[in-house]
Amino acid sequence: MSEPTAPEDRRLEAEIDALRAKFTDTQELYREVCTLLFFRHSITPTANKLYQLVRKGSMSAPSEALSRFWASLREKSRVRIEHPDLPVELRDIAGEAVGALWQRAQALAQESLAAARGEAQASALAAQAAAEAVGAEAEGLRQVLAETREQLQAREATLRRVEQGLARERGETAALQRQVEDAGQQRRELQEAMQATSRRFAHELEQQRAGAAAAQEQHAADMRRILLDVDRERTAAAKAQKELEQARRVATEQAEKHGAALSASQQERAQLGQRLGEVEGALAETRAARDMLARQLGRAVTAKALKLVAPARKRPASKA
Repeated sequence: MSEPTAPEDRRLEAEIDALRAKFTDTQELYREVCTLLFFRHSITPTANKLYQLVRKGSMSAPSEALSRFWASLREKSRVRIEHPDLPVELRDIAGEAVGALWQRAQALAQESLAAARGEAQASALAAQAAAEAVGAEAEGLRQVLAETREQLQAREATLRRVEQGLARERGETAALQRQVEDAGQQRRELQEAMQATSRRFAHELEQQRAGAAAAQEQHAADMRRILLDVDRERTAAAKAQKELEQARRVATEQAEKHGAALSASQQERAQLGQRLGEVEGALAETRAARDMLARQLGRAVTAKALKLVAPARKRPASKA
């Protein structure tokens, strides 16, 4: 008997889950799993295999269920022929022969079942490969669809933005059109104002030209008068220059005279300074002599006063 492949494992687990929901008794569940493995999947059941698949009860539960399964299978494989006219030996031989035939038929059925199962597995694998290919293609289509959907959403968002932009541009265009119309009206008003200003400016310019002509004539007269004044001033300046030169010569001569007088005055000053020093020395000597005489005079006066006072002091004492 062959081991199950991955798809068969998944199918086997699904079938065992269905049996687990149907049979709550542990022994019954293990018995049904044994039957499922042996007859439907051509797998020889073992205690470890049963416990790995069911995982219910203790480790002795699958062993007990497996023993009962083999005993029941052996009991069913034996064929008993109940006939009152047949001897016991013949009946047993006939029963064993029929049992052998039944086992051979069962083996052939198992082989046919295995071949059919192999073909079914090959078909299932091919179908699974095709399904996986279809799934991959479907996944690719889903991705393409998702990308297309995202692109469509992006384009719809772009279209909405463009429509919003067009709406704003239409509003702005209408506003600009109104501004253009207002600007045209303002332009016409400005042209009219400019024409009025041009006429007024032309009139004022004509008046200014007439005033400029009169001012030019007055300026010419003023220039002639200024030129005459300049000639008179030039003549007076020449005369003043001559007088200035004469005054400079006189001042130079006087400066030379004053220089000589200053030199003589400085010499005289030096002599006077020397004489003043001599006089100050004599004055100092005179002051010293005066002070000495004053002191001497003071002492003399004091002595004379004492002489005069002494007899006066003595007279009252004698009268007493």
